Amino acid sequence: MRVEFTPDDFQVALATSVVVFGFDGANLQVLIAKKVGMPYEGAIILPSTVVHPNEDVEATARGLVERVTGKQDWPLEQLNAHADVYRNPVGRVVNISFYCLIKLDDELQSNLKKANYRWVNADDVPAMAYDHDSVLEYAKERLKRRVKRRPIGFSLLPKEFTMNQIQRLYECALGKSFDKRNFRRKLLKSALLLETDKMTRATARAKRPSRLYQFDEKKYRTMTLRGYDFVF
Repeated sequence: MRVEFTPDDFQVALATSVVVFGFDGANLQVLIAKKVGMPYEGAIILPSTVVHPNEDVEATARGLVERVTGKQDWPLEQLNAHADVYRNPVGRVVNISFYCLIKLDDELQSNLKKANYRWVNADDVPAMAYDHDSVLEYAKERLKRRVKRRPIGFSLLPKEFTMNQIQRLYECALGKSFDKRNFRRKLLKSALLLETDKMTRATARAKRPSRLYQFDEKKYRTMTLRGYDFVF
């Protein structure tokens, strides 16, 4: 089978966009930006950048995440190639999308705000330019599948967390509610969590403090590679 390209076939641009998920303890958040320059000046978009002909796509995506967050070692996974002919009004641009999970803290949120990025609840993201709405929906579906088979959800949590925080994270990621007692029993059965001797009050109104947990790093690494089924 002969496959040949003409010079006109190479008049296609390449870009990458990253759906950055964070968790603030109550809601799953998505990072968005305001488009600078034409087309769609001032529109809402996902963090995005051009991939030049001599650049590796994943390395470019990681570089984008590092420029945005100051760190490069967040979990990053390729999603899909978005190649509709007219997705960009300027010309043919194929977008290779990724999603990334990061731990939110006050310093990171402050730095991102200064850089004209902002966090919005994953279910309240305003309409975005290009096909970024469909990119986000694709990322949400991938996240749903992953949290059922891998403990990647813990990448969004602080080092020590409450059982309520874990449950809320899974409810946000999967779009459903769980019975508190049943969720706790099934999660503890996984033997993934280590109970600490620390307590915290989730809110100023909380009547009782909550136990803090951390994950067993050895089992976390094993389950990340081997997988499991969280059936709630």
